[in-house]
Amino acid sequence: MAFRLGVDVGGTFTDILLINEDTGETYRYKTSSTPQDQSIGVLHGIEEACKAAGVSPHEVREVLHGTTVATNAILEQKGARVGLVTTRGFRQVLQIARSFVPGGLAGWIIWPKPEPLADLEDTVEVTERVSTTGEVITALDEEDVRAQLRKLHRQGIEALSISLINAFAHGDHERRIAEIAAEELPGIPVSRSSVVLPELREYERTITTVANAYVQGQVSRYVGNLESKLGGAGMDAHLSILRSDGGLVSGKVAADNPVSLLLSGPAGGVTGAVWAAEKAGFRDLLTFDMGGTSTDVALVQNLTPRIGRETTVGDLTVRATSVDVRTVGAGGGSIAHVPPLTQALRVGPQSAGAVPGPASYGKGGSEPTVTDANVVLGYLPSQLAGGEIGLDTAAAETAVNTIAEAIGLDSAEATAAGIIDIVNENIYGALKLVSTQQGFDPRDFALVAFGGAGPLHANALGRLTGAWPVIIPPSPGVLCAYGDATTSLRDESARTLVRRFSELDDAQLRGILGELAETARESLLAAGLDAGDLTTTYTADLRYHGQGFEIPITIDLDRFDGGGGTRGLEELRGSFDAEHERLFAFLLDNEHELVTARATVSGPRPDVASPVLRDGGPDPAEAARGRHSIWVDGAPVEATIYDRHLLKAGNVVVGPAVIAEMDSTTLVLPGHAATVHPHGSLLLRPTADTPDAPEAALVGAARDTSKD
Repeated sequence: MAFRLGVDVGGTFTDILLINEDTGETYRYKTSSTPQDQSIGVLHGIEEACKAAGVSPHEVREVLHGTTVATNAILEQKGARVGLVTTRGFRQVLQIARSFVPGGLAGWIIWPKPEPLADLEDTVEVTERVSTTGEVITALDEEDVRAQLRKLHRQGIEALSISLINAFAHGDHERRIAEIAAEELPGIPVSRSSVVLPELREYERTITTVANAYVQGQVSRYVGNLESKLGGAGMDAHLSILRSDGGLVSGKVAADNPVSLLLSGPAGGVTGAVWAAEKAGFRDLLTFDMGGTSTDVALVQNLTPRIGRETTVGDLTVRATSVDVRTVGAGGGSIAHVPPLTQALRVGPQSAGAVPGPASYGKGGSEPTVTDANVVLGYLPSQLAGGEIGLDTAAAETAVNTIAEAIGLDSAEATAAGIIDIVNENIYGALKLVSTQQGFDPRDFALVAFGGAGPLHANALGRLTGAWPVIIPPSPGVLCAYGDATTSLRDESARTLVRRFSELDDAQLRGILGELAETARESLLAAGLDAGDLTTTYTADLRYHGQGFEIPITIDLDRFDGGGGTRGLEELRGSFDAEHERLFAFLLDNEHELVTARATVSGPRPDVASPVLRDGGPDPAEAARGRHSIWVDGAPVEATIYDRHLLKAGNVVVGPAVIAEMDSTTLVLPGHAATVHPHGSLLLRPTADTPDAPEAALVGAARDTSKD
């Protein structure tokens, strides 16, 4: 038998999912994260998951890992001291940056401008210059380069980034500086902009290259440390790391290009959600992944996540391909508080995290959190994570009552309900960012809820968005790990062209895309994949001539002529116009311009069998485990408690109900019901007696396409 193992490290929990590739059977384990050294929690979880499956660690063939090491280095400002080499005259490229201040009116008054990742004192200029077309205007002065590198060496830099003006068009000068750096700065890792991001715009290219150098040391050490510990535990498994765009790369490639990992964790969740929705028969979906610290949301069309060209972590925005995920500080550990100035209840973004955690965890936490509110309302069982964490109801009530006193309520339940309403509205706001504000009606999508806390809030978010059904995948608390384990290797190559359509024909663009595809294939072929198993997709960043921004458009290469025709370009023009009108509701008469072409090469998705539940009819009585009072809509009601592991295909759980499992808990509100899909997902919809429920959303009314 062959086993794959998915690992996802979050701010509060580390999730492990072991998959038997032959049967699709899964074994999961959830343990507290170990921020001081993430590999400790990872290794502990792997050992426990293997023990639960009754297999030896050496039977695991592949370890697929979503990591937050790069993200945390940025957020905690614990990266390397970076030296920057740039063209003479451009030393302050990071200080000038872009003219953007977050926040509303007068936000600049209270917004402290973040310090660049490479200090000005660690930035040096060298004599050289090339044109935007790659022509060498001023040759590289190598003696000047050596003098400047020696200066950086004396200042004690730990990593070097090289970003020369127009290096996207001609990278030889950067390559030569890197060769000299190997002599002058032995052992110092080097990041070149012509390799990290060979694209237009010097600021974006420079900040992305500097960010790569800033986190490279930590990521490289972590990957090496984890590979060593896996070997020490008897595992001869291949380690792959999840990229921000949902694809996998080898550990070595990840260590060389860590800036592509900044949204590694959230990307795994979206990938897992796509897998679950496809099995349930739905192709268009909104996702929300609610963990202990934050909630990540995304939109998926036709089983394809929307991909963005920028990645934002904290105050840092870099140009790196990633799943278009929006994050809000709304998680199970989000702290409820009442600011003295407004005396209005707020929830988050501060979080209790894994240590000390919510008050109900009994680890020393005393501040009221979303988890504590759910405990007070009766929505959570007495133990979490398969018994690893017990819940202290009295401590939760004590914590929530501090808020009740502050806002003048005499009921812990009413206060807890207010906390839940606010956090739900925060998540709803994030979902609107990826749906209505992008021109999509959420009612046209299913809603996939996962993460340890997501299923508790899923039914309420379905009511707010009108997105039905709400899908609760199997093992929702470890779905990110499932996404890690069921995706494929991927790499991409890009080139900036900046050419008007009148300067191009189909054959020219086809030739450029072919060269990019060959470059992107190299790392996958080096990883042992067969050329015949690789799939290539193409995109282009387009704009109207004169505009200062681009829109990524998918290219259908089969529509491009091999000769000197322009049929493919004409279709590309039409696709751009349609997307521009959808986003901005207007078109221009300006000529179209292609700025950057991009080829993405993916390996085959792993052939992992999907378990199928035994049919049990609509009555879920065999899974019932008693009754329990919960607080809903301002009053206590009796809810039935169900064990999800005992539910069968076709069972219909009518609310109010609580469905408990090892890694998560699902709340079914009155007037709603959850139908168990043969592939294990719960499909939540309003029942016929729910006021204002759309007919197509009612239980039994929506067409299930999974058997078509």
